[in-house]
Amino acid sequence: MSTAILTGPPAPGSSLDGDLRSLGFDVRTAARPDETGALLAAVPAGERVALVDPRFVGHVHALRLALTDPRFPAAAAPGALTVQNGARPALARALTAAAAPGTDGDDLTGTLADALDADGVAVHRPQLGTLVATVPTDAEARHEARAAVDAVDDEAVRLRSAVKAHDGFFTTFFISPYSRYIARWCARRGLTPNQVTTASLLTALIAAGCAATGERGGYIAAGVLLLVSFVLDCTDGQLARYALKYSTMGAWLDATFDRAKEYAFYAGLALGAARNGDDVWALALGAMILMTCRHVVDFSFNEANHDATANTSPTAALSDRLDSLGWTVWARRMIILPIGERWAMIAVLTAVTNPRIVFWALIIGCAFGACYTTAGRVLRSLTRKAKRTDRAAQALADLADSGPLAALTNRILGRTGILMLPPLVLALIATGAMLAAALGRPFGSDQTVVAAVFYVVFAGASVARPLKGALDWLLPPLFRAAEYGTILILAARSEVNGALPAAYGLVAAVAYHHYDTVYRIRGGTGAPPTWLVRTIGGHEGRTLLVTVLAALLASRGNDFTLALTALAVTIALVVLVESIRFWVSSGAPAVHDEGETA
Repeated sequence: MSTAILTGPPAPGSSLDGDLRSLGFDVRTAARPDETGALLAAVPAGERVALVDPRFVGHVHALRLALTDPRFPAAAAPGALTVQNGARPALARALTAAAAPGTDGDDLTGTLADALDADGVAVHRPQLGTLVATVPTDAEARHEARAAVDAVDDEAVRLRSAVKAHDGFFTTFFISPYSRYIARWCARRGLTPNQVTTASLLTALIAAGCAATGERGGYIAAGVLLLVSFVLDCTDGQLARYALKYSTMGAWLDATFDRAKEYAFYAGLALGAARNGDDVWALALGAMILMTCRHVVDFSFNEANHDATANTSPTAALSDRLDSLGWTVWARRMIILPIGERWAMIAVLTAVTNPRIVFWALIIGCAFGACYTTAGRVLRSLTRKAKRTDRAAQALADLADSGPLAALTNRILGRTGILMLPPLVLALIATGAMLAAALGRPFGSDQTVVAAVFYVVFAGASVARPLKGALDWLLPPLFRAAEYGTILILAARSEVNGALPAAYGLVAAVAYHHYDTVYRIRGGTGAPPTWLVRTIGGHEGRTLLVTVLAALLASRGNDFTLALTALAVTIALVVLVESIRFWVSSGAPAVHDEGETA
């Protein structure tokens, strides 16, 4: 239960008490403003506290936005202020200072909000738009404020604001017009966003099972269920915004389940194709690798530049000019094949064609989108004059996922000539040599192992210095391409039964670790613990291990498949247990992504 304290008796006819109770607050009223401090001290520790001016006039949703959003330690709107438990000492200090003789008490909540800002507590002030939140000082102003409240339907505003401001074309025009009403239906029945997220995952897994049948009826059912899963995927976020039920766990589940749903569906398609004698596991794994590398490009670029100074470029200015033309905004959002358009394409093609066509369409479309976005970001990086911060450099190092072999390499090399090369050059040499050897040498060749050792040395050297170069954000996606690509190539060239499905599971387990790293950094909690990265070897250690296994087991039939399977299961267990432990017990702030997941 949260507590709301009215700093004085409400005006006659005011609905403020009932409005606050409808938002879940236990309402207490100070007989005089100087009693507010005593009431604040009496609130049990750990509870959210709100202070509300008894003269407040406004929409209930304005109060909801100002007082119930869990993402912020403090928030305020005209006449209303709230703090979570961690900011309560600062509020008590501000209240004591505001009660000092000679202090202007006409706008107590505003004074307190300014004092919290000055005390180092960031106070969130939500954009209310057409919603009303005001503190009238006389009868005439109060009458005008009430008329303004009556002129705006706050429920309609609440429904509109439940939809992301920057969704894709398909989501905006084909899903959100009705999914927002599903979100409201869920809210009125007490369903939580996490429950809807779980329902979306289960629906997608059933869709994958239908695709795995390999029958036309199963493919049609899979396509329909995949779209239903996407509707639910949109609904969970809209429910979170509609009811302001954000949570750390919810943000993690939403992001993680998106990848689990999509990659499970790929596996279902591959199983269905196998039932009909068509082996498309290489295409399924290729699609997963392409999608993951594309996401890593997005994550790395954003982490490298979100707090950079002088973060402007002619390319960014051109992009802003294009955004002023309405049709170009939708065209540019569609051509990168975001999640809405991508899932719609997969669903339709699954229902009317076959898995091989689905995967080729997916690979071609996503490859084009990846090239488009990466080229644009490279141009921005080369033309902007930005200074990268230490935090951004550390985020890139964490995303690189370098393990103990990289650290050992750096200690051995010291400050030799190799370390003087730019990090991007070293990473390009390492990645190119590794993939070329995997492709150009026979399966199990000793030369491939030598190339893997070369990869360890150069990849380790590339992260020996802070990653503050203009294009150093490319290192994490290059390392993902090298590791995942090596696993795909070796499994495909082994011609061993079951090697590609095992490789698919291995890449999925490692990709989960990499996505988990991203979401931890986004949540402000930093990268996974060092022991976890060391335990699973880092990208360079895993790449070397797979090439060594290929060399040792090249002549032993299914042993390579068993080795990949064992490695996949081990990594999956380690990263899943640690990830679940962290997110369940994490003190990370509640977050919610307002951009469409790619």
